[in-house]
Amino acid sequence: MIELGNKVKDKVTGFEGIVVAKSTYLQGCNRALVQPKVNKEGVVPDSVSFDEPDLIFVDRGLAPEKKKTPKKPPGGPRQMASRSSEPTRR
Repeated sequence: MIELGNKVKDKVTGFEGIVVAKSTYLQGCNRALVQPKVNKEGVVPDSVSFDEPDLIFVDRGLAPEKKKTPKKPPGGPRQMASRSSEPTRR
């Protein structure tokens, strides 16, 4: 599955870039918006939308590395909060 920040390449056109947005349509079509690198003149080219199945994963690109966190059991016993003595009326 393609994730945001991944570097991808289109199978048909060879267009290559970083996935900057994803969308899912009601009919089940998943699309990814791919932003290419800045060209030699310093101009930022337009991003292009592709069907996700047409994209090939190239590299992690800018995607953050997933951290493995130890699994903790959800909930469990905890200590009761300490409470001062009952208030008294005067």
